[in-house]
Amino acid sequence: MNTHKTYTVEEATRRMERYCAYQERCHKEVRQKLYEMQMIPVTVDNIIDHLLKHNFLNETRFAQAYARGKFRTKKWGRNRIVNELKFREISKFNIKIALKEIPDAEYYKTFEILADKRLLQLAGEKNLQKKRKKLADYLFYRGWEPELVYHKVNEILK
Repeated sequence: MNTHKTYTVEEATRRMERYCAYQERCHKEVRQKLYEMQMIPVTVDNIIDHLLKHNFLNETRFAQAYARGKFRTKKWGRNRIVNELKFREISKFNIKIALKEIPDAEYYKTFEILADKRLLQLAGEKNLQKKRKKLADYLFYRGWEPELVYHKVNEILK
């Protein structure tokens, strides 16, 4: 017995409008949500087309908001942001536009603050190699570029 709620095209469309109005979404998320609602492929395409025409869905806007948000709240570096956007099937063109949302000065300042904060947490680590590795791993995981990370790691002398 199927206990899933069924939706008319109109209901599904309204629901997706609310879903997209609440927060920026990418095409992949919307498509996935519609399939979870058990909509057939042709209807999925029609609803996505409607959302695009009425500006509920905009990949460029999504990418920009995503890049800004992950940088400001989670302190992610460009590499992590790019990888996450690629995972969401965002185009190279929109990824480039999204990265412009992060001013260079703010980017490098955030990196320094984040690295220095992590170094304070590692103050108890007496083994220099372990300390360097822990700092590097932490920064790489957050998607910061190798040249920034290695430069910072090499500043650690004691």
